[in-house]
Amino acid sequence: MTLTLPTPAQPLKIGTRSSPLALAQAYEARDRLMAAFDLPEEAFEVVSLSTRGDRVQDRSLRELGGKGLFSKEIEDRLLSGEVDIAVHSTKDMSVEQPEGLVLGTFLPRENPFDAFISLDGKALRDLPQGATVGSSSLRRKAQLLNKRPDLNVVEFRGSVQTRLKKLEEGVADATFLAMAGLNRLGYADVPRTAVTAEEMLPAVAQGAISIEHRAADHHIAEMLAALHHVPTGQAMACERAFLAKLDGSCQTPIAGLAEVDGGTIRLRGEILRSDGSESLTDDMTGPVEDGAAMGIEMAEKLLERAGDGFFDWK
Repeated sequence: MTLTLPTPAQPLKIGTRSSPLALAQAYEARDRLMAAFDLPEEAFEVVSLSTRGDRVQDRSLRELGGKGLFSKEIEDRLLSGEVDIAVHSTKDMSVEQPEGLVLGTFLPRENPFDAFISLDGKALRDLPQGATVGSSSLRRKAQLLNKRPDLNVVEFRGSVQTRLKKLEEGVADATFLAMAGLNRLGYADVPRTAVTAEEMLPAVAQGAISIEHRAADHHIAEMLAALHHVPTGQAMACERAFLAKLDGSCQTPIAGLAEVDGGTIRLRGEILRSDGSESLTDDMTGPVEDGAAMGIEMAEKLLERAGDGFFDWK
């Protein structure tokens, strides 16, 4: 099959959210396609869309309905043909794909861990008794309260600038952002300390950019294959299988990290009660080709250990 490449006259339309981070991710995907096929910038058009998750800032994501808030409207445009591909933060994506769409291309994963943000530059372990921490993530809240039940965790949404302003105004003493987002936006001056896996496992798929396309667009699938980072794809298959078996959403305090080393994959997972009163963890290593099965196996083991009533969203 002859590969049909985009041109300035017929550009490839890239759908994305309109946030600065989402746009940076879309430009990264565009730039990688330009380099892979020696194409000019004019052969691509970035189409930014405002999603419900972006528009509504005064309520938590779990109140609004979960992960689809940041993808459904873009996926609708992809299905209708208004855009040709969609670039996403994989951690925002549902584990179930809409019929006719494929989420099969992953760019090299950035730093998957959280960044602890405090204006005085102190680390998470240095938080004083009773400190207030801002976070919109149920996972982070549960993990914090599990280790430090003395902390006061308040709802905290918005851009990097908005959150930093809230810290300056004294709304909270500290907050969290993803290291990947800070790195992709070039925010080297934001005071942060890296959170280790031993302190807090990250959200499933954090730091990974994924590209979605229509299943019937074989020429686009062939183009995207040139960008696919196999180890990241293997890690995502493992983590997302773990999440799917746990029925994970923005209403679920779940953490997981898969790391690929040659032919081996290691998965660390955690589930928590939403109030942080209990945490269950597991750690498994196996052949990389068994990653998805390992994710399912770990989820089943944790569910069995949790027993009835552990998950208050069910």
